[in-house]
Amino acid sequence: MRFGEHLHSSMIKEYHPYYIAYDELKKSLKTDFVTPPTPENAKPARRQWSEDDERTFVTLLESELEKVFLFQKCKSEEIVDRIKASEIDVTDVVSRLEASPGNRRQSVRSSQPPPTDDDFLLLEQVLSDIIADVHDLAKFTQLNYTGFQKIIKKHDKQTKWYLKPVFAARLNAKPFFKDNYDAFVVKLSKLYDLVRTKGNPVTGDASAGGNQQNFVRQTTKYWVHPDNITELKLVILKHLPVLVFNASKEFEEKDTAISSIYYDNTDTWELYQGRLKKTEGAEAIRLRWYGGMESDQIFVERKTHREDWTGEKSVKARFALKEKNVNAFLEGRMTVEQVFDKMRKEGKKSKAEIDDLEQLAREIQYRVITRRLVPVTRTFYHRTAFQLPGDARVRISLDTELTMVREDNLDGRRRAGSNWRRMDIGVDYPFSQLPPEDVDRFPYAVLEVKLQTQAGQEPPQWIRDLTASHLVEAVPKFSKFIHGTATLFPTRINLLPFWYPQMDVDIRKPATRHYGIKRPLNSTSLSANDEEDSDDDDSPQTEDSPQNAFPRESQDGRLLFTETNGNELDIEERIAAQPLPGDEDYPLYDSDDEIDETDELEEARRVGGAYYAEQLAKYYLRRTGQAVVQGLFAIIPRPRPTSLPPPEQRGIAVLGTERSLQKFQAPAGKRIFVPVRVEPKVYFAAERTFLSWLEFSIILGGIAATLLNFGLDSVSLASAWAFTVLAVGALVYSVLLYLWRVDKIRKRRDVKRVYYERWGPTVVSIGLVVVVLVNFALRVRAGGFMEGSEPNRPRHGDEL
Repeated sequence: MRFGEHLHSSMIKEYHPYYIAYDELKKSLKTDFVTPPTPENAKPARRQWSEDDERTFVTLLESELEKVFLFQKCKSEEIVDRIKASEIDVTDVVSRLEASPGNRRQSVRSSQPPPTDDDFLLLEQVLSDIIADVHDLAKFTQLNYTGFQKIIKKHDKQTKWYLKPVFAARLNAKPFFKDNYDAFVVKLSKLYDLVRTKGNPVTGDASAGGNQQNFVRQTTKYWVHPDNITELKLVILKHLPVLVFNASKEFEEKDTAISSIYYDNTDTWELYQGRLKKTEGAEAIRLRWYGGMESDQIFVERKTHREDWTGEKSVKARFALKEKNVNAFLEGRMTVEQVFDKMRKEGKKSKAEIDDLEQLAREIQYRVITRRLVPVTRTFYHRTAFQLPGDARVRISLDTELTMVREDNLDGRRRAGSNWRRMDIGVDYPFSQLPPEDVDRFPYAVLEVKLQTQAGQEPPQWIRDLTASHLVEAVPKFSKFIHGTATLFPTRINLLPFWYPQMDVDIRKPATRHYGIKRPLNSTSLSANDEEDSDDDDSPQTEDSPQNAFPRESQDGRLLFTETNGNELDIEERIAAQPLPGDEDYPLYDSDDEIDETDELEEARRVGGAYYAEQLAKYYLRRTGQAVVQGLFAIIPRPRPTSLPPPEQRGIAVLGTERSLQKFQAPAGKRIFVPVRVEPKVYFAAERTFLSWLEFSIILGGIAATLLNFGLDSVSLASAWAFTVLAVGALVYSVLLYLWRVDKIRKRRDVKRVYYERWGPTVVSIGLVVVVLVNFALRVRAGGFMEGSEPNRPRHGDEL
């Protein structure tokens, strides 16, 4: 819908007077008509935009900005005060609980009655109302910021007076849109967790795994539009608390910053290729640190991909290293024994654990040196993690402000130099000091849902509802390293991930009205999340424009998060394995140049004349032939599939029956890689199929040899030739098909004919039937059956 309509439909009733007066600003952009409108000229010309018009518009715009800024500031301060008041109330109730009879931690306030369930219920309602206020304020801010951007764009387009650079400074002077709600989320999460657990929150190691260095999780990944980030955080915190690593420290934005440096060989890009193709044993080597550049602890990590048929799980292993020792370790000047010498002396870890870490460090150091791995891509983001401390069964992380930065020394520029990372940037998002070719700011947030469940155990219902809602978009196999490398090295990377051509597709979806933040008290109503499709109010909306090329979520998903045996697909491959509706051969991704028939016909129409008539005739002949073939195919008796009811809703729903199809094409000179699962048994299946073809060819060849050697007439000779040609054709076809299949399987190409063959068996079967019928017809025509095949056999009694 147009933005004006979207603004009116999304307004919160209580906030209505404080929204940007978008319609009034839009009317002020229209000058008076030069001449009054008449029936003959309903839309006469308007006078040109003048300096007085510009002054009036700017004054009105400034007043609207002031109004929005003051209301947002006032409302934000009100929320801060309400959170502080709620914190006092929660502390009071919890202290009464600790002082209640039967509790060992009694205090001087033991004379007060212990809290009841109604007290906690009331506090939960108050906190839920504050959460709804934060949600509404975030929506209010986002909507008004979009309104200012759009009215400035419309002003510059219509008047040709460019106001955008000047007004950007005014926005920065009154940055109502830069208010960070993460501090609200952290405080509300702590209070809500206390109330939800009635003063007994789960405690444990905040590092989510304690001393665990190797951890295996089942993970699904989603993209989140910036408009939905705050709402998503508020939804999750009502079920899981925000994981705070240092609760004694006041929250700072840089505490949530995570930076990683990925290494690869810039000649072969072997680590990128391996992670993209998901080959067995594919590795990713990275160095990660938390917080700002002053962090002294660097984690050296290795992620290893394992196929299910190996019976092993993909694993991430890491060890800690001092920042001052990183260069010496990666260059081999510092031995593994020196790295862990202090750890052995302290004795905080067992000898077996230290031996495992030394083996890991030795393998990483060997690979970096022998494979000539150098830093290529840095990823930076702010992470908000939701998890019960010490309980890794359910962990949700949301990465915002995701940015990829080049770290290489290619193209004649020494970015990192001889150091293991570049030092001209830190955690100062959005890294405005970098040139455009060195940075890629990802437009969405990345949500990761990580579960550790037992076999047959389903994830919680709220997680299934969340992943099936309008707030997220499932993107299986998404990788920050893969995306960043493919984007930052366009001249060196020719194999692209499947999601790369879809980056310009809007992932926003119509809001699920029954899902989201709900206000328990009768105050402010929730705002709608309807989104616009057009940047310009005057541009019409086309109904056939693709809104979302990704599969839609619904309530008919499968059990995605249960453990699988070695022969079953993993979680994300089960997502990709579900067929699209309609034509099974529809190519969702295509890397070859293809020309549409309608485009050719339109081009011929422009040329006109006999050429157009010829192309039009060919077009209709092709359409007629296709219709005839489809009609004959429809009436031919054949086995037909039985329609089955939709599967029972279990697990997390990430695919639905309603999906929009769009054909994506790779850029010139590049190819899209679609993940294809290949197990060793696939090779054996291809070999068994070839042996079956070979057996069939030998049988036909034996029939031909028998007819050729023992046949005495021309009919036998003709039949022998026919069977020989059919046998040789089947043999040659099977050999070529086998070699082609093995090559495609080895290259992990997503080609339908690798797994089934439609025409080969049909042609051979029809050929065999034709040969047998022709042989029978020739024999009848020769009179062999009329005269008898043994005319000289003596009858009974003739020998007498």
